[in-house]
Amino acid sequence: MPARGEKIRVGIYRTRDPNGKDLAVNTAYEKILAHNGIKFLRLDHTRPDFWDLLRDLDLFILRWCQWDSDRQLALDLLPVVENHLRVPCFPDWNTCWHYDDKIRQYLLLKPLGYPIIESYIFRDRRAALEWAAEADYPVVFKLRGGAGSRNVILVNGPAAAKKLIRRMFGRGILPEKFRHRGSIRFRHFNLGRELHHLAGNFYRRGRGLDASPFWQVQKNYVLFQKFLPDNTCDTRVTVIGDRAFVYRRRVRPGDFRASGSGLLEYDPEGVDLRCVEIALKISREMKFQSMAYDFIRDPDNKPAFSEISYTYVSRLVHDCPGYFDRSLRLHRGHFWPEYLHLVDALGLPELRQPDLDY
Repeated sequence: MPARGEKIRVGIYRTRDPNGKDLAVNTAYEKILAHNGIKFLRLDHTRPDFWDLLRDLDLFILRWCQWDSDRQLALDLLPVVENHLRVPCFPDWNTCWHYDDKIRQYLLLKPLGYPIIESYIFRDRRAALEWAAEADYPVVFKLRGGAGSRNVILVNGPAAAKKLIRRMFGRGILPEKFRHRGSIRFRHFNLGRELHHLAGNFYRRGRGLDASPFWQVQKNYVLFQKFLPDNTCDTRVTVIGDRAFVYRRRVRPGDFRASGSGLLEYDPEGVDLRCVEIALKISREMKFQSMAYDFIRDPDNKPAFSEISYTYVSRLVHDCPGYFDRSLRLHRGHFWPEYLHLVDALGLPELRQPDLDY
């Protein structure tokens, strides 16, 4: 544990949400560092001394989100900071270059034999239409990005699949404007949620901000995923270092989607330890600093995962009753992910965890 004043400096890039407010996760890192007497800096690339400050850091944190502006920022900065300035980063490039991109994740993990659910990816309209005419239905249509089951629908036949293909190779789909009777937004319509969404847009427009953080139209590709029936929940395994935090999410009533349902179960006795073992193995072999895996079961009752994500809702991980180690032993306790990120990235197992509430 470094003494107060010892030269360990962490730079935290002040990423913001679509309303222009600092992300709470950055404040969490700052509170942990301050609690342990470790110096930190708030950074912004518009500062004239930004690059000079970076060179002296022990760790650079850029916790970027799904929004298009965040993606541009991360893809611009992280390769330079990590690969050319040689400053350790969280997340590092290896952990996050495929974040919120189901196509990149599939192309990375499928050839290596990991049990990611079979997907059908086309960049040619004619080939996609020919596949749709002969495919086994139902299949799941997805945009390459999106969380909480947004941009995910079940396709029951060739006519619906071809309509989506023509749309994707035509005018495309703007994620926030994806209107389909099978989408979460319309199948599970919630007036309160819609009013909150509209109020947020009104607020952002009033402040001169972009009303939608997703402004890149998705087009000229199509992604379908094999549908695995009879799953009443999925298993979310979040791996940080050699620790696996697990909870289950029940699917929405009368639906097939679990992500974003809010129907959570934390009982460790019901955990399928095969999912834990697979997730720990992948993270270890792929050298991921932090990764969440969404598992369901195939018709042979074997675990398969649909996607991965380096970032997640911190509170849901903290509320787990503990974590499983590589020997699948449960270590009870509640841990904030940001605390463990710093323990691993700074190599300080004796770091103290303060009380956080966010």
